[in-house]
Amino acid sequence: MYKEIKSLNLQEIDQEMLSFWEANKVFEKSIESKIGAENFVFYEGPPSANGKPGIHHVMGRTVKDLFCRYQTLIGKKVFRKGGWDTHGLPIELSVEKELGITKEDIGTKITIDEYNHKCRETVMRFKSEWDELTRKMGYWVDLDNPYITFENDYIESVWFLLKKIYEKNLLYKGYTIQPYSPAAGTGLSTHELNQPGCYREVKDVSAVALFQLEAALNPNIENSFKDFSPIFCAAWTTTPWTLPSNTALAVGEKIKYCIVETFNPYTKAKNYIILAKDLVPKWFKPEMEWTATGPLPEPIDKNINYRIVSQDFFGSSLQGLSYRPLFNYAKPTEGDAYKILIGDFVSTEEGTGIVHIAPSFGADDMRVAKKYGIGTLTLVDRQGKFTEEVTDFAHEYVKEDFLSEEEKHHEKIRLGLDRYLSVDERIVIKLKSEGKLFNSQKYAHNYPHCWRTDKPVLYYPLDSWFIKVTAIKDRMVALNKTINWKPESTGVGRFGHWLENLQDWNLSRSRYWGIPLPIWRNKNGDVAKCIGSIEELQLEIEKANNLLNLSQIIPQDLHRPYIDQIILVSEDGKESLSRELDLIDVWFDSGAMPYAQIHYPFSGIKLSSENFPADFIAEGVDQTRGWFYTLHAIAALVFDSVAFKNVVSNGLVLDKNGEKMSKRKGNVIDPFTTLTTYGADATRWYMISNADPWENLKFDLEGITEVRNKFFGTLFNTYNFFAIYANVDQFKVTNGKNIPIETRPELDRWILSRLQSLIKEYKINMDNYEPTLSTRLIERFVNDDLSNWHVRLSRRRFWKTDSSNEKISAFITLYECLISVSQLIAPFAPFFADWLYKNLIEGSNENKSNEIVSVHLSTLPIQNDSWVNLDLERRMNYAQRISSLVLSLRKSEKIRVRQPLSKILLPILDENFQSDIKLVEDLIKAEVNIKKIEYISGDTGVIVKRAKPNFRTLGKKLGKHMQQASKLISNFSNSEIAEIENGSNVQIDIDNNFYQITLEDIEIFSEDIPGWLVSSDNDITVALDINLTDELIAEGTAREIINRIQNIRKSRDYNITDRILVKLESHPEVVKVVTAFKQMICNEVLADELELVDNNFNDNMELFEDLNITYSISLN
Repeated sequence: MYKEIKSLNLQEIDQEMLSFWEANKVFEKSIESKIGAENFVFYEGPPSANGKPGIHHVMGRTVKDLFCRYQTLIGKKVFRKGGWDTHGLPIELSVEKELGITKEDIGTKITIDEYNHKCRETVMRFKSEWDELTRKMGYWVDLDNPYITFENDYIESVWFLLKKIYEKNLLYKGYTIQPYSPAAGTGLSTHELNQPGCYREVKDVSAVALFQLEAALNPNIENSFKDFSPIFCAAWTTTPWTLPSNTALAVGEKIKYCIVETFNPYTKAKNYIILAKDLVPKWFKPEMEWTATGPLPEPIDKNINYRIVSQDFFGSSLQGLSYRPLFNYAKPTEGDAYKILIGDFVSTEEGTGIVHIAPSFGADDMRVAKKYGIGTLTLVDRQGKFTEEVTDFAHEYVKEDFLSEEEKHHEKIRLGLDRYLSVDERIVIKLKSEGKLFNSQKYAHNYPHCWRTDKPVLYYPLDSWFIKVTAIKDRMVALNKTINWKPESTGVGRFGHWLENLQDWNLSRSRYWGIPLPIWRNKNGDVAKCIGSIEELQLEIEKANNLLNLSQIIPQDLHRPYIDQIILVSEDGKESLSRELDLIDVWFDSGAMPYAQIHYPFSGIKLSSENFPADFIAEGVDQTRGWFYTLHAIAALVFDSVAFKNVVSNGLVLDKNGEKMSKRKGNVIDPFTTLTTYGADATRWYMISNADPWENLKFDLEGITEVRNKFFGTLFNTYNFFAIYANVDQFKVTNGKNIPIETRPELDRWILSRLQSLIKEYKINMDNYEPTLSTRLIERFVNDDLSNWHVRLSRRRFWKTDSSNEKISAFITLYECLISVSQLIAPFAPFFADWLYKNLIEGSNENKSNEIVSVHLSTLPIQNDSWVNLDLERRMNYAQRISSLVLSLRKSEKIRVRQPLSKILLPILDENFQSDIKLVEDLIKAEVNIKKIEYISGDTGVIVKRAKPNFRTLGKKLGKHMQQASKLISNFSNSEIAEIENGSNVQIDIDNNFYQITLEDIEIFSEDIPGWLVSSDNDITVALDINLTDELIAEGTAREIINRIQNIRKSRDYNITDRILVKLESHPEVVKVVTAFKQMICNEVLADELELVDNNFNDNMELFEDLNITYSISLN
């Protein structure tokens, strides 16, 4: 017996199948059963369990799960190990917030040991929620044996990889300008800085500062400069806070400069200002240029005159000149200062053509300063505050966003201001008052922010360890070209361009909770050892113990502070070596997972096709320059290989309006509530079928409801229909399998042919990592072909009381389709697919061996080419399209389908069209309830087609000729339109300009004929005769009576085989109908008697708005 269910409840199915999977270890069996099979390698990108999962994690995990399940179904062994990312800023910052401390408090208010202990406690805080989500949504991954990045085995593998890089001389220490997050207290790598959303548009205060040149400081100054005093170099900056650390100016060697005589807009003092000639119009109004002779007029209000008073000169003539510093807070202790230099980065795209140089806060600044021996000033500390030397602003944050609103309020009161003013604003005010400012305004630009704290980043001089990835950039680019990126644009664009402009990887992190850098050095930094294993560390400790008379042992925990206490010794035994206190970038942790998850190479497991490289990975687009990059970099650096062959880069999950979800907006969708309310399968299917995974998804709960009702509801009803009638007839699959496909009715052969075509296209799409196309193919097959066409048109075969081959064929065909569909949907809807598959297999008693029945232990069907009949598919497609057109015409005129109509006209497309339609003519007539089909040739003129221009495509093609072309297209003849419909072009001539008009350039419609309705679907046109005779009206009424009686049977829960007795009120309209169609009515409703009586009954039946009759119906 097949299980019969009255209503669909996906949530109950979820629970039923979860219990079944866990009790029977179906996931484990899906791997064990594939021992010896081809491997499909998948890497799970490790989430961090110190935060709760969101709805976007359901999306990401669905993508991962569906491809792993698919590969299992096609016979591959798919090992998938879970993992946890347990280090890094997210954990540290949450601990600091929880403890009410900052990074500076670690080591004073709280020990490193206590702090790291708290981090270890925190890191798995929400593990149970993650595990529950994984289980609830049906994501199969090994959670019992996950890799955990804080474990010693994992750390040892990371050390091994790092030593391999060290041995290739690709690991070095350098003092460079690096992105630095004062809020996080650590440097950042360029790939961290390039995470989505890190660059944000901000409005900062800009300043054009005036740096004064003096002849006394420049004895070799050109005579042309000596005539002007005071003379200033105007330098533009969007970071006024860097001006106290200025030590040089840079100009372009080949840029033309000039001297402008004008007045300071704030002090009204006469100034002579040097700036790039091409940028004069940017800073001075052309109408204020003074061209007359004589003195320059004094300024009136804001109207300030100016004139150029020098010949043009190149920037090279300014090189080496000295200028007065803007401030006297401090001077460099080493190197020269306050000189004009030549910079290759100076341009005239914006600013003044003169760049202020603060070597401590810009990579270009540091580079040019080193070239010319210019010293540095670092008057900002690592908290992002001015040092005490900057007396006017000492210990103040240099960026406004570092302060909370409360802190801004206190600053306002401390400074006695009406409103809070940032340091930048007050520096500008100071420069104004001292006559050292030419201009200041708000400037909108993109500024980098820390990916974890959301606070601004500073470029800051840091001692850091770097991996020299630039040395293998070309190889990384070449390897990337072998990877299948979905979408391709991410691999070529976002990732590819990133690799083309690669910078060395800043590996160091000045933090406490993470994998320690395994490098020990002497005080001078010229002797170093990189440790690549615990065994090596043990040997080095023993050596140091012997030579330095120590008694050290390997710490049980390789984290700080324990590892910091280990002292090693140089090879000659003369110097002690201390560990570099930095940690390793947490992104290196995650990028090392292919090797560290198997404790390579210490576990004895070799890298092979069983584990490396991955056949498939998937994560959000934000990982393009995160995990995707570090996987790729480490594999290329150590193994000269790709780390993954195929990658799906998921888009964002937005709210239904396309807005980013946030608690502040109140538009966050809770994943647990969603899965509980709608079921996992409907949620998963909606996410994948709605849009390609790499597109941003506008998540709408109503969309899940639609999927549940339309797709799963249809499939559920189709199964239930099968189960009910199969149970009534005690259908046995073994009987059906004895009917060869070639002897089955055409409708069955067609649906099986469509099924084979579906399987073929499905597999092509899934192999190409196109899951959305696969779901849509399945939807069309289930909704349009199987349910709405095959099952509906086969109903009479299921209703028959005999057990003819035609009826058995209907059962076995539907059974075979449902089994295959359950397998095809299994990757996307694992719960419902298994429920459907189990009910079919167990209901048919096909499971003779009593083995565990699960779709996830089955093998995906292979296309049976011998079942494919493209001719049959073509003519059935004609039937479906013609029927759809007729039904749409009926609906437009509100003509019920139960009302028979006389005929339709079909223009003949080609010589095969009529013969194709003849073979499905009876089917079409039954489907749309017409009496006959008449065929007409395309040139009879009975059906007139018209064309109108498609402005979207033609606008670009025709331009100014659009209006004339529109008239020509509107006058196209039937034959011209037919040419276009058949794939040819029609040429039009407009003033001797010739244009080819194609099918996409026009919209074709048909004109109605009196008494007929006309509609088209591309090449097919249908004309429907809507004239009604008395006989047609009577038959329509008979069908309405049949419909009402069938509904009454259903509402009374009669069995489908129950015979009934029917008595109807003898209404004149009904008498005519019953007289003509009594036998048809009785046959359809299983009535043994149908009587017309004069008296009224208690029950009322509405046939039409103006026709109600009473009735009596009882079981016989």
